[in-house]
Amino acid sequence: MLNETPHLLTKYAIVIPAYNESSFIGVTLDSLIAQTLLPIEVIVVDDNSSDNTAAIVRDYTKKHSWIKLLQITSKSEHQPGSKVIQAFQKGYDQLQENYEIIVKLDADLGIPSNYFECILAHFNQDERIGMVGGFAYIEQNGQWILENLTDKDHIRGAFKAYRKACFAEIGGLRSQMGWDTVDELLCRFYNWKIVTIESLHIKHLKPTGASYNKAALYKQGSAYYTLGYGFWITLIAAAKLAFRKKKLGYFFSYLQGYVSAWKKKSPKMVDNEQEKFIRNYRWKKIITKLGFH
Repeated sequence: MLNETPHLLTKYAIVIPAYNESSFIGVTLDSLIAQTLLPIEVIVVDDNSSDNTAAIVRDYTKKHSWIKLLQITSKSEHQPGSKVIQAFQKGYDQLQENYEIIVKLDADLGIPSNYFECILAHFNQDERIGMVGGFAYIEQNGQWILENLTDKDHIRGAFKAYRKACFAEIGGLRSQMGWDTVDELLCRFYNWKIVTIESLHIKHLKPTGASYNKAALYKQGSAYYTLGYGFWITLIAAAKLAFRKKKLGYFFSYLQGYVSAWKKKSPKMVDNEQEKFIRNYRWKKIITKLGFH
């Protein structure tokens, strides 16, 4: 019996939600054009920009048939997580079906030319790898340094690459705050592997704002409820942030958001079985960080 040659994944498609990104979208698209392994399709979803984002993208579509522009008008108010994922979904719905990897990118990235070739190589190493990503770097005083906002086993929401089967099993992306956390938790729930590659540095040209105002913290606490973290895990997270920032008010804003969502019985992003898994997983991470193995 002849051994079958394993099928190598080579086809990836990208959706880029964009809103007033005229300063950066050209850099992002240029870095995609320069890839050693080109995407089969890129859809830029311009969400009612008031600058010339759409015009810039339209110029690229004239030169590269695989770059496409979709213009939409969503609700004008900014809703963390919701607005960007709703735009992503509109672009995703327009994709051809022949991709093997689906990528959600932000519109303000400088991506190394070997990035996607390397990403695909990792996907091809193990059919249970569901997500792969590099690391975000920001410029400070002329130096590019790690944008150290999360654990090193987390892939930033700015550049998420999913195996098609994994993306389908987790049910796509949730259009609410916490979407780029619940996707990875559900990957683990369904026994998919997540790979982060420290040698792949993406330049984040418009760094994530470390927004710690009362409203942002309130929303973060609410998100912890919808993620199924539970009260005690949220309490620990709130205390950790308040201690790190030396702001007691952060603690109460966090908890107010959680309690409010609990009282309103806000719909959760996960079912009961997934919630139980997520809490166990989070507790194990907390215990490990405390030095108990």
